[in-house]
Amino acid sequence: MRPPCGPPGLSFIPITPCRVADTRNPNGPFGGPYISGGTSRSFTIPSSACGIPSTAQAYSFNVAVVPHTALGYLTVWPTGQSQPAVATLNSSDGRIKSNAAIVPAGTGGAVSVYATNDTDAILDINGYFAPVGTSGSLAFYPSSPCRLVDTRRGLLGNTIAGGTSITLPILSSACGVPSTARAYSLNFTVVAQGQVGYLTAYPTGSSQPAVATLNALPPLPLTVTPVVVANAAIVQAGTGESINVFASNTTDLVVDINGYFAAPGTGGLSLYNLPPCRVLDSRKPTGSPPVDGSIDVNVLASGCGGTPSAQAYVLNATAVPFAFPPGLGFLTLWPQGTAQPAVATLNALDGVVTNNMAIVPAGNTQISAFAADPTHLIFDMFGYFAP
Repeated sequence: MRPPCGPPGLSFIPITPCRVADTRNPNGPFGGPYISGGTSRSFTIPSSACGIPSTAQAYSFNVAVVPHTALGYLTVWPTGQSQPAVATLNSSDGRIKSNAAIVPAGTGGAVSVYATNDTDAILDINGYFAPVGTSGSLAFYPSSPCRLVDTRRGLLGNTIAGGTSITLPILSSACGVPSTARAYSLNFTVVAQGQVGYLTAYPTGSSQPAVATLNALPPLPLTVTPVVVANAAIVQAGTGESINVFASNTTDLVVDINGYFAAPGTGGLSLYNLPPCRVLDSRKPTGSPPVDGSIDVNVLASGCGGTPSAQAYVLNATAVPFAFPPGLGFLTLWPQGTAQPAVATLNALDGVVTNNMAIVPAGNTQISAFAADPTHLIFDMFGYFAP
């Protein structure tokens, strides 16, 4: 149940991924100009060519940046609200980067994008949240994080050759995903010996859309091999409840699942939006040691909102590796009180600040985090799933 006077619960409607905005294009409402450093732009999502209705209350995006120089950070938030003191992604070395984000609709259904430095920005959408009871809307069913795919071991697929796609038969995995699932909450990780310009995930049976799920470009000069980059995405199930994945360059692929969307029923959850809020910043107070190993985080006790009945949190996880080398091999988030799963939320082998959205199941208002190497951690919360 939601707190008194709290936000209404929302259900999810998946779509084939679609490009909402690309500021590299000619000037227009969803094209240029680029975002100048220290300024913001707003994009009215229902007016885009992606067919999003005005009833949408939140959007599931992939946000990408093409910085003109180093980019301190970029923030996406509902238009009409005050800019929150959180970051959606960072690109301190000026690389093309992307991150998933669930962003509430603001005034007129718009979202605002702020950048600390000159950058182009790209918004791709893979679904939206609408009031519970909307025709065709789906509830969320969290699950213990589980490894669906690892092409390095031939688990549900093999290495993707550059310029080709593979089909991932999700229901054939050992993760127990039911045939009723209509969309999946996934974490994709590419493990490549060189760059991967982009990776695109989409429903099997649909034409490959002109969008990107993640970008995996190495720093210059290349100092780390292999290139390991993760990004979360909600992906609609296609023919046979499978999904397809296209890679611009040859790469291995790892896919973890933390839940799925299906018709409302017993155990199904709704999304409750919250104003973006910082749950954890291990850099504070100044001089605090980095996280090295496991910690528990009581999300409800952070004061960011929520309810004891929350069963999953929508977080943006940011790692600030303490030293390079070694950087951060991997970070794992999972429900506190359960065994640590053999999955990863993000990787930062190159030692740079790295972000990834994570929908983290939780049964007792707490989550656990494991850092394979010393790193500072920042967790920003954007909402939660509850009955």
